[in-house]
Amino acid sequence: MTSEETLARLAGDTRLDLAAACRAVIDELASSTADSEAFAAASRLVQEATGILAGSTHGRPYEGAEASLVDYQEHLFIDHSPLVGPLNPLAPPIEMQADGTTVTGLVTFGDAYEGPPGCVHGGFIAASFDEILGFAQGLSGAPGMTARLVVNYRSPTPLHQPLRFLGDIDHIEGRKIFVKGELRVVADDRLCAEAEGLFLSMNPEVFDRLMRNRPNPGT
Repeated sequence: MTSEETLARLAGDTRLDLAAACRAVIDELASSTADSEAFAAASRLVQEATGILAGSTHGRPYEGAEASLVDYQEHLFIDHSPLVGPLNPLAPPIEMQADGTTVTGLVTFGDAYEGPPGCVHGGFIAASFDEILGFAQGLSGAPGMTARLVVNYRSPTPLHQPLRFLGDIDHIEGRKIFVKGELRVVADDRLCAEAEGLFLSMNPEVFDRLMRNRPNPGT
């Protein structure tokens, strides 16, 4: 499923607007030079919003994910991904497309993701590769979990510029799924980083155990 299809499926879901508003608050807080009164007023409004939600029931489905990424179309976990989930204000979000086992992710990182001056923090780049390569290996038909991820940073990754992640399966050896990826600036195709990953196909019993031990939100 592409990001466009995900948004179409969620059309009319008021959580989208709330997530976008929270994302905007995060972006403003990362760079705003407003006075103390403005921050205090904003804080009161955010606390009011939190109170409204805190008074309702809580829960979060966890179907799909890395256990069955090829079937995530009908599942909700991906909607809350911290990197691609449109319902998660922590996500930039990365817009995903798949062609066979090749996965492309388009994203623009704002000030909240800054590491070196004017550049994306390397940790967010690594996490994004984990997501992109995770989607690619999930299209193998026997998806698993990350066993190793190596990122080589080739040049500074700029903020506020469209970036393109690319990930694909390199080869498969039994339960081992080897993947590779790259990150480039869209405008000039400059290489920012490369990644290699190893994923291990997950035994369903392992996933079942993780599900049994997973705490319920709000408890």
